[in-house]
Amino acid sequence: MIEKPAETEQVIEKVIAERWSGRGYDLSVPVSDEQIIALCEAARWAPSCFGDQPWRFVIWNKHQDETSWQQALDCLAPGNQEWAKNASLLILAASVKTFSHNDKDNRWVGYDTGAASISLCLQATAMGLMSHQMGGFDGDKLKATFSLPEDIECWAMIAVGHPVALDNLNEEQLERELKARERRPLDEQFFSAGWQHKLNSGE
Repeated sequence: MIEKPAETEQVIEKVIAERWSGRGYDLSVPVSDEQIIALCEAARWAPSCFGDQPWRFVIWNKHQDETSWQQALDCLAPGNQEWAKNASLLILAASVKTFSHNDKDNRWVGYDTGAASISLCLQATAMGLMSHQMGGFDGDKLKATFSLPEDIECWAMIAVGHPVALDNLNEEQLERELKARERRPLDEQFFSAGWQHKLNSGE
């Protein structure tokens, strides 16, 4: 298993540091039903505006229904299909567009669904699984193929599965998986008491 913990300026929780978007999956090892339910529970308990929980997740499991899983894979961009074909699960992160208590437009559905999605991905990391969120997919094709409601907003597809052993990767795949993780410095994106003052990270 490839471990690529983030190189942080301060110590952060282990599960957050160790979550990364790998592409090397081992399709020979299924994700168990218990693990799938744990992923769903993690997403279920995410925060949301008014506690409305607008997210909806559709899960395709290659080990249980290869036909529908393949149809979901076909909705991904070709570059994503190339590696996601080895992920046991493909998951659509979607949402309803209106509040359940008054049917008014909910402008926070994307924010809330993102919170649920990262909760799912962190749970995957905690269980030794790997997740990779993707924007490269055809939402209209997904809706048509799986008869999804027209008012559903499709935000991302998430690949989940067991990471593959390093010796099962070719040279190109190995280089991609071992590439160093990078983030912008804290003072480029975080500010203190206004936009003009960069956050002092203590360095």
